[in-house]
Amino acid sequence: MARRVFVIVLDSFGVGNAPDAFKFDDEGANTLKTIYESSEYHTPNMEALGLLNIDGIDYATPVELPIGAYGRMQEVSQGKDTTIGHWEIAGIISAKPLPTYPNGFPMEIIDKLKAATGRGILCNKPYSGTAVINDYGDEHVRTGDLIVYTSADSVLQIAAHEDVISVETLYKYCEMAREIMQGQHGVGRIIARPFKGSSGSYERTAARHDYSLVPPADTMMDVLVRNGLDTLGVGKIYDIFAGKSIQKTVRITDNVDGMRQTLKFQREDFEGLCFVNLVDFDMKYGHRRAIDDYAFASTVFDGLLGTFMDNMRDEDILFITADHGCDPGYKGTDHTREMVPLLVYGRDIREGVNLGTRGSFADIAATIEEIFGLEVTTQGSSFAKEILK
Repeated sequence: MARRVFVIVLDSFGVGNAPDAFKFDDEGANTLKTIYESSEYHTPNMEALGLLNIDGIDYATPVELPIGAYGRMQEVSQGKDTTIGHWEIAGIISAKPLPTYPNGFPMEIIDKLKAATGRGILCNKPYSGTAVINDYGDEHVRTGDLIVYTSADSVLQIAAHEDVISVETLYKYCEMAREIMQGQHGVGRIIARPFKGSSGSYERTAARHDYSLVPPADTMMDVLVRNGLDTLGVGKIYDIFAGKSIQKTVRITDNVDGMRQTLKFQREDFEGLCFVNLVDFDMKYGHRRAIDDYAFASTVFDGLLGTFMDNMRDEDILFITADHGCDPGYKGTDHTREMVPLLVYGRDIREGVNLGTRGSFADIAATIEEIFGLEVTTQGSSFAKEILK
């Protein structure tokens, strides 16, 4: 039977204790600890895999014998955003952070955007995506000017009302922005943010689209594809890697839909990797500092995880991890520099193996390459021999 590996990234599900958190002004941040203390939190399936047995978790009772292998991973890359984190999981360590713009984009960029699109620019500062359309939506509708904004992440976002600028045209503008934002201004993502509604009640639509930088080196997906294996993406994975070596992809509306799509892929016959991103933890709850909502989303995921585990085939292997932290109990609204969980499960995986603290997220890529019997050519150190029976 064909080997299938599923990697599920719980976007921002950090476990605290990053030794370099002080460099990011994130000392003491701990996403899991914050949500664990909520009455909405209940994750028996992840706990059975060893979540609370991970080194450094001293505020909860671990299970006596985890049914999976477990550990935590330290990020090496100099950043704490989605793109950098996923690239490292896939085998690329980024020595330099992607550029951010806490004071808005320089006029040279704004002037290029105006010239390329033929439209004026509104906002040009870090902003909440929901607040920015309420604060600038009326002027945008009146003038047709683009709402351009950023966040603490390495992103340039363009919002436009679907009745003023069609989604297809907005996508073209974002493609122009992607061409402009290269080199020193090479942000991780250009994001199209269509919205609809009327004054006072604008709301973003599901037609968001991300335009990412092409990964600067080989990822585990490149290695798998070159060796005739399949690569499937769920959610933002295709966007994060600019589509490179993602052979089949499906968009999702939320975490629940993400797991439903993953369960559909689980019923398909393929040999290779299914890479999943569940973004609600970060986008809807972490940045908005919604502790109970984040905790409840974890509970809902855990229930769907139980269904996934029940449906796993004999040669399937499941990895659960995260790309950074976003502690909903921490100051501000930014991501938080944290270690991330590492849970591995499957019939061929040894139970109760403590993988300790891994030196890089890239160890996942190296391990997956070795699981498929391939030479490890990406960054990271494989732990396949530690977990395989």
